Amino acid sequence: MISFNAFRTLGLNNVHCLKPEYFLQHKDLLRTADWVLFPEYWQVNALVFGLGCHIFPSLSSYLLGHNKIEMTRAFEVIAPTHTPFTLIVANTDTEAARVFDTMDLPFVVKLAKSSMGEGVWKVESRQDFERYRALTDIIYAQEYLPIDRDMRIIWVGNQVVASYWRHQSEQGFYNNVARGGIVDHAPVPLQAITLVERVATGLGLNYAGFDVAMVGDHPYLLEFNRLFGNKGIPGGAAVINQALAEYLLKAEPPGLVEGTKSEGLNVLPLA
Repeated sequence: MISFNAFRTLGLNNVHCLKPEYFLQHKDLLRTADWVLFPEYWQVNALVFGLGCHIFPSLSSYLLGHNKIEMTRAFEVIAPTHTPFTLIVANTDTEAARVFDTMDLPFVVKLAKSSMGEGVWKVESRQDFERYRALTDIIYAQEYLPIDRDMRIIWVGNQVVASYWRHQSEQGFYNNVARGGIVDHAPVPLQAITLVERVATGLGLNYAGFDVAMVGDHPYLLEFNRLFGNKGIPGGAAVINQALAEYLLKAEPPGLVEGTKSEGLNVLPLA
């Protein structure tokens, strides 16, 4: 197995680490690898379509996790009643006026590519909205859910391996641990776990940290992060890496591209 992220594969046996910027110097090694782990997003097309590599996380994890717009559209298809009402339009004066007239205040706006609570704001006035418009070519506006906490549910391979609540930070609005959200290990509702299992399986995801909100008894998908933090997870990275090792031992590489190798998987044993 080849890894391009030594931190996320720390503790796995029989893994050869490479620097992403040197991957073209190791094409023969990559072609014969059973798994290529955690490449950078910019490497994915060359590895999958050029070299026929079996990558982890899966191709859909990369394609959907890279862009909130594509992610939300997929959520709207597979779980429409669990996706907050969202408008995604070009940032023109006409479309912006329609969005502002349609959405109830307050509402949430996002940049397509951001994480850890960055690039997400609550709009409470037209001035807030215009400040957001100055930052983007695409308007992503989503209904504001009446919550003071959400859940992080960790999916590795084909199972939920950890979950916890994130209470709102002192500055308000943000629940992200990176923005001061407070971790609470009280059990999360079964409805939320079941939703993540269904969506992750349906979309072919195998490594994701889902953010899920509960409004009453109804779970809503906010987003998922392909590269999620370990800070709130009981047991930390060791728990994630153990689940990863078990999955790689048992799984047929997902998302094989037609014409690439599909025989002779021989993953070496892991501790």
